[in-house]
Amino acid sequence: MSRRPATVAASLLAVLALGATAACSGNSGSTTASSGSGSTPTVKLMVGGIDKQIYLPYQLAQNLGFYKKYGVDVQLSTEQDGGVGAEEAMASGQVDMAGAWYNHTIEFQAKGKAVEDVVQLSGAPGEREMCTKKSGVTSGADFKGKTLGVTDLGSGTDTLTQFLAAKKGVKTSQFHRIGVGAGSTAIAALQNGKVDCVMTTQPTVAAIEKKGVGTSAIDLATTQGATAAMGGAFPAASVLARTDWVNSHKDTVQKVVDALVATMHWINTHSAADIADKLPASFVSNQLVTKADYVTALTEDKGQFLPDGIMPAGGPKTSLATEQLVGNVKGSVDLSKTFTNDFALQANKSEGFKTTTTPAGPTG
Repeated sequence: MSRRPATVAASLLAVLALGATAACSGNSGSTTASSGSGSTPTVKLMVGGIDKQIYLPYQLAQNLGFYKKYGVDVQLSTEQDGGVGAEEAMASGQVDMAGAWYNHTIEFQAKGKAVEDVVQLSGAPGEREMCTKKSGVTSGADFKGKTLGVTDLGSGTDTLTQFLAAKKGVKTSQFHRIGVGAGSTAIAALQNGKVDCVMTTQPTVAAIEKKGVGTSAIDLATTQGATAAMGGAFPAASVLARTDWVNSHKDTVQKVVDALVATMHWINTHSAADIADKLPASFVSNQLVTKADYVTALTEDKGQFLPDGIMPAGGPKTSLATEQLVGNVKGSVDLSKTFTNDFALQANKSEGFKTTTTPAGPTG
C-alpha cells in the first residue's frame, strides 16, 4: 500500500530496527532454503507499515506461532519513512516477499515485471478520507480546489485519492495532493491547516477523531464502504512475490500461505480485543491511541479482512479499473498473471476450513 508510512510509536522503531536492517542488506536470505533440504526455510518479508491495522495479520501470524507451526522462519521488517517501499524492496530482491497492496502487481506488469499476489488478506483498502469540518467534503466530487494529504505521492493512497476524484469527474489538475505520511505527521497536517483531508488508516483514524481535528468523509475501510465508493470489492493487503521466485520456492510459499490463511481464520473467529491482546503493546497503545481506542477502531473496521485468504471475484477487475482511470496503466494487462488462488485454496483444504469467498477467475 502506502510506500512511506510514518511509524506510529517511537518504540516500534527500536524493536524493528534490527529486522529492517537485515532485510535491506544484501540478497534474499531464502536461498538457503532449497526444496527437500530438510531445513526450515527462511523468508524475508517487508510490510508497508507493520503497525497499521490494515497490515496486522503479518505480525499476528508471528505472535500466534503460526509461521513456526507451518514450518517456515519468516523474518518480518517494515518500511521506514523515506526508505524503500516494501513492494520495491521485493521486486529488487532485497527481500523475498512484500506485505503490500495487490494493485502493485498490475503496475509491475505494466512496467514489464512479473510479480504476483499469492494470498489475499483484505477485500477493502482499510482507508478513510478524514476531513476537517470546514472542508465540506463528502465525496470525490468535493475534491475540486482542495489540498489532499496522501501517505506519499505514488502510493496506494495517492492512487485511491485520484480514483475517487476521477469517478466524480474531477481532474487531478483541479486539486492538490501532498505526502503527509501517517500517524503524527498526518494528524499535524490536518491540525495545522496544511490539508483539507488526509487518506489514512487505523489507528491514525481513531487518533484524528479523538483529537477532534477531522471526521470520516469517505469510508474505504470496509468491504461495504469500498463497494459503494468504488463499484466493487477492492483487494488491498496481500503477500506479493516475484513470479520467478514463487516458481522456484513453491513449497516455501505454501508454508507462508498456510500460516496466513490460518491467521485469517483466527481473525474471523476472534474478537477485536482478542486480536489486540496478541499484538505488540506498542502497536495498540502509544502516543496516538489507547488500547481501548484501538479495539474500538478494529471492531468497526474488522470487516475488511477476508476469512480465507482467497482473491475475491471481481476484485482484480476493480483494481485494474482504478489503475486505468487514474492513468497508471494504459496498455493491456493479463490479470491471470497478477494473482493466484492455488496456495490459499490448498491451505484451506489441508486445514479443513470452510471457504466463503467466491474465488476470482483468470479474468479477475
